[in-house]
Amino acid sequence: MKWITRSDVKMDRVACLWLIRRFIDLRAEFLFVPEDQLLETAAREGAIPFDANRFPEVKLNHRGERCTFEAVLEDYQLAEPALHRLALIVRGRQRTRTRRLREPRVACHRSWVCGIQDQ
Repeated sequence: MKWITRSDVKMDRVACLWLIRRFIDLRAEFLFVPEDQLLETAAREGAIPFDANRFPEVKLNHRGERCTFEAVLEDYQLAEPALHRLALIVRGRQRTRTRRLREPRVACHRSWVCGIQDQ
């Protein structure tokens, strides 16, 4: 399956990449595009969009105080307690990030977690 998200990946999206590749779709192919191209590219590529809060039609998104990682856990019915504990860490990091001017880049972590390159 193809999955698509915004380029300039940060903490929640990195965690989602790992979660999807590890527990949902072992052969996941990830696409990273500018936000304004996300829906069009998703439709053209048949990709599942995630973590694009600007678009209410994207199902896998933040939900109130909950982060996208938690939405993926919920929608794919992943009940492993360790994943839910990790979700609290991801959510906590998201909250911390909003109190700062910029979150440190995590591009190296994205590559490390999934072997994925931003294109």
